[in-house]
Amino acid sequence: MTSPAPLRVLLVFGTRPEAIKLFPVVHALKADPRFACVVCVSAQHRQMLDQVLAIAGIVPDHDLDVMQPDQTLDALTANLLTGLGRVMDEVKPDRVIVQGDTATAMAGALAAYYRKIPIDHVEAGLRSGNIHHPWPEEVNRKIIGAMASLHFAPTTTSQAALLRENVDPARVHVTGNTVIDALHWVTAAIARRPALASGLADLEARFAGRRIIGVTSHRRENFGEGMEQIARAIREVAARPDVAVIFPVHLNPNVRKVMNAALSGLDNVALVEPLDYPHFARLLAIADIMLTDSGGVQEEAPALGKPVLVMRETTERPEGVEAGTARLVGTDARRIVTELSTLLDDRNAYETMARAHNPFGDGHSARRIVELLANEIGH
Repeated sequence: MTSPAPLRVLLVFGTRPEAIKLFPVVHALKADPRFACVVCVSAQHRQMLDQVLAIAGIVPDHDLDVMQPDQTLDALTANLLTGLGRVMDEVKPDRVIVQGDTATAMAGALAAYYRKIPIDHVEAGLRSGNIHHPWPEEVNRKIIGAMASLHFAPTTTSQAALLRENVDPARVHVTGNTVIDALHWVTAAIARRPALASGLADLEARFAGRRIIGVTSHRRENFGEGMEQIARAIREVAARPDVAVIFPVHLNPNVRKVMNAALSGLDNVALVEPLDYPHFARLLAIADIMLTDSGGVQEEAPALGKPVLVMRETTERPEGVEAGTARLVGTDARRIVTELSTLLDDRNAYETMARAHNPFGDGHSARRIVELLANEIGH
């Protein structure tokens, strides 16, 4: 009796966070003879995407290279939709996998839906309840959720959000978040090859004996006054002699201009270029506190026991707040300084957050996803 033909699965992604969260799934699919894995990247983030692909050893089968300077969201979406449609017409996949909440993920799902190809959504069900925070990601997720065949929810909270939207319970599976798989993988890679993350050694030596605050900030809804407030807070906290700040500054000029103006030249603030994935994992390891408006950091930092202060008014990852690993602090400079000072000065407050249970996964999410796909097709 001959074995059934491998299922042709097209994975579509375009940003660094998507690449980080999907490379464990790519690895698992490529190692499984039940599947033929095809990778299409949009390059919505070119440089930062390529860094992750190189580290993970993934060579895309299709690369749309869609990003253009000052591209509007509607132009980007149009280019993605037509470009991904062409790839799907060529590849003729049995299923399409998208991750998260980007324009690439939303356009990939829509292009697949137009071709009646089943869509599987990794990291499904995250909801903030506010369509403008995070913007436009909240709506992107809801659009994908309306079309998806299988919903791979990272937590029971995201599962419950989908069930409230009347998604068929049989189509929703709690898998954990693949970002934890990725973090375990890269941590092991660094242990084998320390040179992968040796680029922070000079800063580690320079800031020895200080409490390190790692910062990331790039959210569109924080551009303008929010970013000014964040910069003001960092400058004030950096006046403490026991603190150092390492801030990989996003390439977006709305971030760079503000941060360079406010923070350049401060002895204990290092404004560095965006870090590749191993170096970012190293930053998480050496930081005492992460100050961020990113989604992924809310999941990654708790896996290493690091408290997270989230510079947003809402989060589509409330599990961290509920578990005590993360705290919403918004973008008001006074609030940010107060919350940072509490963690720096109150050991009990720090330990309570650092020791809280990480609700986002155990490092085996990709394997669960692959087995659920195999069950879906009867392999």
